[in-house]
Amino acid sequence: MASKADFNADEWATIAEGPLLAGMRVVMAGRGGTIRESIAIGKVYAQARKAHGENALLDELVSAPPGVDPQGLRDGGDLATASRERLQEALRLLSDKAEPQDVDAYKRFVLSVARAAAEAHKEGGFVGIGGKPVSDEEQAAIDEIEALLASR
Repeated sequence: MASKADFNADEWATIAEGPLLAGMRVVMAGRGGTIRESIAIGKVYAQARKAHGENALLDELVSAPPGVDPQGLRDGGDLATASRERLQEALRLLSDKAEPQDVDAYKRFVLSVARAAAEAHKEGGFVGIGGKPVSDEEQAAIDEIEALLASR
């Protein structure tokens, strides 16, 4: 089983940013609901903390609040590109240094964060009536994240 100690600070930052960037990617894909979606992401992290002991790598990942280095976004980069590149790098690092079950647990966690963000706010409708649980744009973002995770 891999742990935070198996990675240097920059590598760990990349791994830690991956799930949060995936969630942010979905949040920014749709319009509205940003507060609800952000709260939903926080709940996924809180639930993962409660499941402490199921995977040591995830335990360490969720033990500290995630942070994102906004440098890539300030320098003209966009969130979709930053999310894709950092997730690819995180998966490469994990594939090189972690056990397959750690990589699989990480992938599941990334998807759970992305899905929680998408499902936190109904799209369309009027005053909470009608609408879709996940917008087409959010689903496209999730599909992109799923494809990226499946490719590694």
